[in-house]
Amino acid sequence: MKELRDKVAVITGAASGIGRATARRLGAQGMKLVVADVEGTALQETAHDLRRSGFEAHPVVADVTQADAVQGLARETLDSFGAVHVVFNNAGVFAGGTAWETTLADYEWVLGVNLWGVIHGLRSFVPILLEQGEPAHVVNTASMAAVTSAPLSGAYVMSKHAVLALSESLYHELRMKQAPIGVSVICPELIATGIGRSERNRPVHLKRSDGPQPAETEMVEDAIRTATAGGADPDVIAQRTLEAIREDRFYVLAPEGDPWRRACDLRLEDLRLARNPSQGGPVQ
Repeated sequence: MKELRDKVAVITGAASGIGRATARRLGAQGMKLVVADVEGTALQETAHDLRRSGFEAHPVVADVTQADAVQGLARETLDSFGAVHVVFNNAGVFAGGTAWETTLADYEWVLGVNLWGVIHGLRSFVPILLEQGEPAHVVNTASMAAVTSAPLSGAYVMSKHAVLALSESLYHELRMKQAPIGVSVICPELIATGIGRSERNRPVHLKRSDGPQPAETEMVEDAIRTATAGGADPDVIAQRTLEAIREDRFYVLAPEGDPWRRACDLRLEDLRLARNPSQGGPVQ
């Protein structure tokens, strides 16, 4: 998709991090923006910041785990701008722990946002893109966790592997239909986002019980908060995303030589040789 000026982009998880940075990048290309997030106050601040920069931005509070909410986001996008051309399914959360101690609420929350948020986005927006028949692009946020594996992060890793697989299927399906719709899957390395503080947006009915969590859960969640605090600027991913849309490039991975990219290569070699999994996580 080469021409972005005066086109319309919808971005979920847009109140912070990669979503907010990408909104600025796309706005700078002359796109009209629909920014969505479950965190209302932060979303309004983001929309105000975008408008102050001269971008046309319409905020929509939406919980991507709910199909009706994402359908409503699609309707409001069409009501506001009459069309949609870039759909960025970006909202994401993290919860850690061993596979057997991770609570059902944790599984439901992580899969609800990270995977079902993408599913609802595709079901709500792809029919619109197909009906329009114009050049368009779908971007789904996965993670380098989608092409690696790591202990104490099973729910998150599973959700991101599923997003990658779903995106690959979508890519093939759109090619079968000869639709002018590109697909990209974003696989960031450690980025300075608020994902380590995801708990702030957890719905009440999926809240954890009071009291200490299992030691492994607390350890990995502390590690995520520390690691992401020192991660790369979200604008790095926003720029990669913009380039992927323009170049119609599917895989958007960490650069060659990055520890997470080496971990990906190691996992692929494990699969090729049918050997037992190597230790997960980045390879120094």
